[in-house]
Amino acid sequence: MMVRFFSVALSLVLPFTAVAWAPVPTAKFGSRAMYTVRPMALDYNDPIVAEEFINVQPMSWDDVEEELQQAGVRGSADMNEMDLKLMLVELRMRLNGKMPNSTPKKTKPTKFGSKFEEVLWTKPVFAEFYEGIKEKGDHNSMNVVAEYVNDPEIGTQRYGKDYKRLLREVEEALNAKPTAKTPTVTFKGFPANMGEAGCKITLEALGTIVEFECSECDDFPILMGKATFEDIETAKKAIEQYDGMDMGLG
Repeated sequence: MMVRFFSVALSLVLPFTAVAWAPVPTAKFGSRAMYTVRPMALDYNDPIVAEEFINVQPMSWDDVEEELQQAGVRGSADMNEMDLKLMLVELRMRLNGKMPNSTPKKTKPTKFGSKFEEVLWTKPVFAEFYEGIKEKGDHNSMNVVAEYVNDPEIGTQRYGKDYKRLLREVEEALNAKPTAKTPTVTFKGFPANMGEAGCKITLEALGTIVEFECSECDDFPILMGKATFEDIETAKKAIEQYDGMDMGLG
């Protein structure tokens, strides 16, 4: 089993209200700070917006307020019931990535349905390569790539002659080492018998770790997790030293 490192692009985590609206801190609801906000204008002729509004319309004032408060949002004192419902429509759409020019946040599966799905999540260079094919709308090449990754032997038999160059590019993308763009990397492949402490000590030998997460994989006796170093250079060293290292687990 080989250790695999993957560069992770971190994003600043902010309350969505700080981006979507101009919030003004007001009271507190439990331990959560509340924000008084006014909703942005939505096009209610848009079928997606209209569908969400239909879902919200039957809700009572109390139910609307409760859902808003659970998200840390409250309307201003001069808002009526319809204003609050419109706010809830936007809140739900924003959280679900349905706002114009927005996309829902993808969550990494705990188990992968295929080898192709796994490499899309764990090999950023390949994911970027495949996304380029997808953007071109080349469905034939997309199918060839997916089939080849899932079963290289059968993929070569079927497409080795007509798609020789594409399959070579797939191999290059699969074997390309990730480039650290942030101090955070994820890893998978250290032996489970190292334990979390042993794994952290191993990586910490390269430099100080400021944040560390580690757990045992459900399918194999290996460790997987995430480490954040003090700087990008140390993250690069971790990738250079351990990515692709054979740990002798089969």
